[in-house]
This record gives sequence, structure tokens and C-alpha cells, in this order.
Amino acid sequence: MSPREIRYTPRNLKDMLIEMKDTSELMVDLAYSAMIYDNEDIAEEVVRLEDKMDTLYYHMKIAALLSTRRVEEAAEMAGVLQVAQASEGIADAAGDIAKIVLMEMGIPMELKLALREAAETIVRATVNPESKVTGHTLGDIELDTETGMWVIAIRRQNDWLYNPNHETRIRAEDVLFARGHDEGVLLFAELVTNEKYIPKEVKHEKILQDLEKAVDIIVDMKDMAEMSVGLAYSALLFNNKDIAEEVKAIEYKMDCMKHELQHWVLETAKHVSDVNQLRGLLHLANASESISDAAYAIADIVLRDIELHPVVTIAVRQSDEVITRLTVESCSPIVGKTFGQLKLETETGVYVMAVKRGEKWLYSPKKNTQVQAGDILIARGSHTGEEALIELCACPLGNGNK
Repeated sequence: MSPREIRYTPRNLKDMLIEMKDTSELMVDLAYSAMIYDNEDIAEEVVRLEDKMDTLYYHMKIAALLSTRRVEEAAEMAGVLQVAQASEGIADAAGDIAKIVLMEMGIPMELKLALREAAETIVRATVNPESKVTGHTLGDIELDTETGMWVIAIRRQNDWLYNPNHETRIRAEDVLFARGHDEGVLLFAELVTNEKYIPKEVKHEKILQDLEKAVDIIVDMKDMAEMSVGLAYSALLFNNKDIAEEVKAIEYKMDCMKHELQHWVLETAKHVSDVNQLRGLLHLANASESISDAAYAIADIVLRDIELHPVVTIAVRQSDEVITRLTVESCSPIVGKTFGQLKLETETGVYVMAVKRGEKWLYSPKKNTQVQAGDILIARGSHTGEEALIELCACPLGNGNK
């Protein structure tokens, strides 16, 4: 098949950068879910988005070249292109993960089942014109409370809406992508499609030894790959070398985990009659590590003090999913509470990626992790979620930091 011709059309540089950031991050979420749940529909959406990213990156390069006249401007634009190239790299890696499903590469089913217990699922459903949700806003139908799933993106023909809010109105034939736990999939799918949901039958034969080790490695690689992207954009937004150094450390850890998983696959292959059943794991390890490499390329801009065009920080700040850095004051009502008690994701819609406590970093804090005064929270979510988080953490009126 001959490559599709891309024709340049003038577009705002900031808008394209926002779209590349939002698209690449969504692709990572969709790709891992497609692999874990063996979902070809979602995998095909990732490939569709990968094609969109190619077009965006082409337009970005042309727009950047046209916008520079002096050496100083070119130097600033080099950083913009490095961010754009890294976003394209993240998208390519997500596409590689999706191809594990589409090319039927081997990922043992028992491994997928174990991963499903450690991760939330993403489901894709097309809105039936007769569905109760058609014509209503997300705020009206309250899918999160009704089904335990919340909509993270909507495809409307060829247009995408990222992180839709309560005011977003659902239309017939919209394709909704929602995140949540397995229990909510049936309720969500039947409500949106107005049809009976028939789950895919799962058959598997136990073939693996020392499965827990592989699951631990893959779960860690998935979590750290996703987190490295968020932290990289945080480092960029706040021009923070501490966070950038953490992204660099994660990249090194990902290298080590990739080699550890490769070793596990080679050892396990001796006990498996058909080694093709393990081929996808090697592909997954390489793709996950590529995501962290791309994230490091973003953080590298901060580490090397590359002069950055203001459009980059504006784009990161104005994207549908924003990054927040918040210091917990001693008078904050959340001090002493655990993240499990706070339920920040459901109460505010914001996910805490990391906590800096003194000189140490806690990645993806657990439910039993207790918040302490002086903690610096690095979180990601919607603009309204950011406001809710700030309000939740604020000291009561009349109290100051003691």
C-alpha cells in the first residue's frame, strides 16, 4: 500500500502541540487496555490515532520552519520540535502495543487475566440513537455513579474530544471511551448501545512458571511508562530539574526491567511447546521502554537548559488534561489522611502521579500512603478537577501555615 499524501494546511502551533500531547497520552491508555483485554476495536482506534499523529507532526514541522527568521527563534523552536518528536515517539510506541493484538502476537491469557486484576479497563461503545444517554450531557446522566465508568474521550466521526466534562452533550453515533473496573463494563455498554452485552469468552491453559514475577514486571513497566510521560510534562511546565531527574531515573529503571523481562521470557521458553505464545511479551517490553525514552527526551530539555519557546508551557497548561504541583500546608485538612480515605480520583477527578517528601519521591502512592505536611503533590486531571483538589487541600478560613 502506497503511503498517504499529506498536504500542509496552516494551523496554530500551540493548538497542534496541545492536540499531540492529548492524543499521545490517550493512545497509551487505549493501547495497554487493548492488550490486556485483547480488544481489537480499541487497538484499531489506536492505529487510527497513530495516523492522525503522523499528520499532526508533519504540520508541526512545517509550521515551526515557517515561524523562524533569526538564529534565536530557531533555537527556541528546536525545543518545540523536540517535544513534538517525543509525542510522536510516544504515539508510535502505543501503536506497537496495539499491534500486539492486531497481529495476534503471543501474550499468554493467564498473564492477561492477572493483569486485569491490577488495572482498570477501558471500554469502547457506540451510542445508539435509541439509548437513554442520547442528547443528554455527561452531567445529566452521571455515568460514573450509574455504572462506575467515566468517559475519558469521545470520537465524533473524525473529531476527538479529550477529557469531556459535565457540559459535554452526547450525540447518536458518538464513540465513547470509558475507564473503570470490570464490574461496570456490562452496565455501561448496555446503557450506551441499548443492546445486550455479551462478554467475550475466555479460554486459557496454564502454561507459565513463576507467573507472579512477570506480572510484577509488566505492571511496573506499564505504570512507570504512563507516569514518566506525566512527570516529563510536569518538569517542562514547572521548569523543574528535580522532576526531570526523576524521569531520567525512571528511564534507567525501565531499561533494567526490560532486560529482566527478556530474561524471564527466554527462561520460560524452555517450558513452553510453542514459543510464539511469548513473542508479544518481548514486543511489549520494547514498546514500554520506548515510551519512557520519549518521556526522557521531553525532560532532557529541562536538564540541558534548552531555551524553550513560551508556546510549549502554554500548550501544556491549556491542554484538556492539566498538571498540578501543590504543596500540602500543615493546616490542610488532608494531612494525616490516607489516599484511600481521600478518594481523590472519584472526589476530584484528579490522579496523583507522585509525591515528593523531603528528598524522596513516592510514585503512584498507594491507598494506605498517608499525606504529610510539606508533601508536594504532582497530579494530573481536568481544569475543574484541579480546582476541586486545591479547594480540598486548602487550609480552613482563619488558619495559616503554622
